[in-house]
Order: sequence, then structure tokens, then C-alpha cells
Amino acid sequence: MTGVRKTTSVRRGTRLTPVRPAGWWFDAVLLAGFAALTAALARGHLLDLDLAVSEWAFTHDPAPAYWTARVFNLLGQGGGLLLPVSGALAVAVAWRRRTVRPFLLVAAAFLVTMLTIGPLKIWTDRAAPTASVKEPFLAPEEAVQIFNQLPAGAYSMSYPSGHVANAIVWYGVIALLLVSLTAGRLPVGGYRLVRYAPPGILLITTTYLNFHWLTDGLAALLLGLLLDRFLHRVPWDDLPLGGRLRRWDAPFTERH
Repeated sequence: MTGVRKTTSVRRGTRLTPVRPAGWWFDAVLLAGFAALTAALARGHLLDLDLAVSEWAFTHDPAPAYWTARVFNLLGQGGGLLLPVSGALAVAVAWRRRTVRPFLLVAAAFLVTMLTIGPLKIWTDRAAPTASVKEPFLAPEEAVQIFNQLPAGAYSMSYPSGHVANAIVWYGVIALLLVSLTAGRLPVGGYRLVRYAPPGILLITTTYLNFHWLTDGLAALLLGLLLDRFLHRVPWDDLPLGGRLRRWDAPFTERH
């Protein structure tokens, strides 16, 4: 990591922050991958894979493994963990750097996840694997269908996995705020652990617990990475602020 970013009296021109891999081609790949996966599921492809993975999980759930997975799955609790932690870190960074800019990052993360993940869940209308063992007690072959016509009141928001997609976005925000709070001294290993371990854990646990089909998690990985790249491209330190906000207008991001 580099040292503390220096504050200058002249704000440089607003330019997008570089991301890795560089360029828009990777964003296009992620978007195309999400669209292709959704289209494949709509045509009936990969449903056998989802059913096989779900059946294996249902038949291999000893209590120790099940409860371990339940505990690790708490890493994906948005309102109970991710948003409060992100908000607390934003407050700490804002106070230390004398800037309101961390709140722009948190607000943007909230908006992009709310405006994409939720509507996609409603549009695709897919039941969770557990719909075959509790209300509305669908046959697995029916529950796995995407663009389903589910009974009124049935859970139909499985695709894509909100736990996984939200984890990619919010742990990316948390990692960025931790780097800022530590003035760039957060070890690279610690940064990568915060950034990448929770989404991987949640992909495994939500699938193993039959909260989601395997392809729900894979679609969420593609969507979450796309949203994450969008947020990390924004030059948060260079966005113009007006009025009294200029009193708390210092830069806060650190380059990793």
C-alpha cells in the first residue's frame, strides 16, 4: 500500500479511478455472463446441476456442519451487520479525516444494491430450494424454475443471491474504509481477507444450507463484481461538494 494521500489546495479534474482488471471489457464480460446464465436457466439448462447440488446438501447436513454453516452465513446479514459496520467505519473515517465523503460511498453502495438486486429478484421470480420442504411445498423440479408462476405469498426472490451480491459490494466498501482509517497501513493480506473471504464463504454456506440454488450464487458473483467495479471507479475524493459541506471536504481514499 502507498502512504497517506496528500491534501492539496487545488482539486484536480474529476477522472474515473482505475480498477483491476483495467478497462471496460471486464465489465462487459460480467454483464454478458450474468445475461447468459439467466438465459440458460430460462431455457432449462443447468437446472439439473442445481437440483443435484441441492439434493446432496439436503442429504449431507449433520448438526455440526449445519450450525457451523449457519454461523458463517451471518456474515451476509445486510441490515444486521454490513450496513451498521459500514456506517460506523464511515463515521470514524469522516471524523478522522474531517470529511463527509465516506458517507457518499456508503449511500451509493446502498442505492446500487437496492436498485439492482431487489428488482432482479422480483423479475426472475424463483423459489428457494427450501420451498420443496416447507410452504408452499413445491416439487423440486418446479421450485428450481426461473421466471416461475408461484402461488401468492410464496417466497420467490432467490435469484440472484442477495447474500453473495451484497457481500461483494459491502465488504469492498468496508475494506476501502479500513484502508482509509488505517492511513494505508492495513496489510495487503488483511485487505484481501476482508474483501474476498466473506463472499466466498457465503457462496458456499447459502448453497449448502439450501437457502439458494448454486446458480443463484454464481449469478450474484457476476452481478456483485460488476457493482463493485462501478463503486470503485467513482473518484470519491474529487466529486464536487457545495455549501457547508465544503468545510468537511478533505480526501479520504487511499490507493492500495
